[in-house]
Amino acid sequence: MMDSHILVVARPDRLPHIESRGGIVGRRTGADTVHLVSSAATPLGGDRITVRVVVEAGAVLRLRSVAAAIALPGPATPISHAALELHAEGDLDVDLQPTLVAGGAEHHAALTACVGGTGVLRVRERVQIGRSGERAGYWSSTTRADVSGRPLLRHRVDLGSGAVGDDALGAPRAAISELSYPGGPRHHRHGATVLELAAGGALSTWQGEALPA
Repeated sequence: MMDSHILVVARPDRLPHIESRGGIVGRRTGADTVHLVSSAATPLGGDRITVRVVVEAGAVLRLRSVAAAIALPGPATPISHAALELHAEGDLDVDLQPTLVAGGAEHHAALTACVGGTGVLRVRERVQIGRSGERAGYWSSTTRADVSGRPLLRHRVDLGSGAVGDDALGAPRAAISELSYPGGPRHHRHGATVLELAAGGALSTWQGEALPA
């Protein structure tokens, strides 16, 4: 079991500051871009990953990852956890590579976002249940987002074996969601449902059998 923690802080007119320990590290790939890189096999069952991002007013940050994350069952437990904590007073764009949940694994993701009065936020999340030929695996995601201390979104979804809507004959095995504030989604996929939020911004969701290439 491994705990991985990474902190990224973006300030105006400075390169992003990065601190990390465990199996995830950050690499500056541009003046306002940071890529997350796995330095070890994670998440395995029992692993916990925490990514905290702070973008100060007037700063811009693009958070990306270099490869998909593959959740695998561990020797003692199939369950792994990932938490993404976002604080945006500036412009924050998070678009990581997909999470793939292998057969027998169970992965729980949690997103917490606090957007300030001058903040701009976009977060896209993509997940695929099963590797080639697999339909097993379970994923859940919870989102709690606030703007200037007011609720923006409370959202939960699960997918895969054991999910509320699971059906062996035809339940979806892939999902894409995009939370954006104050504007609408930038990647509006055909068939997605777009929900305009009362406090501004929008949530776009899509589910299907497999993620688009």
